[in-house]
Amino acid sequence: MVDQNTEICVCNSKKAGQIAKCIKKHNLTTLEEVLENEECNVGNKCESCIDEGYNNDGLNIPLVLAMVKSSKL
Repeated sequence: MVDQNTEICVCNSKKAGQIAKCIKKHNLTTLEEVLENEECNVGNKCESCIDEGYNNDGLNIPLVLAMVKSSKL
C-alpha cells in the first residue's frame, strides 16, 4: 500500500494523500478528470507520474486514483 506521504508528482511536489484528497473533494473518477482539474495540478510537467512513476517504481497517479476508488487511500 502507498503511504499518504509518498511523493507521487515530484514536479508539482504532490503527495499521495494530497492527490487523494483532491480526487475525493471533486468526485473525480477518471484519469482525464484528475489531470484536467486545475486545483489538483498534477501530471502537467514531466508526466512521468502518469506512466511509470518518477522513480520507475509504478507509484503513479492512476494507482492513487484506483486506491481512492477502492477506499484504500
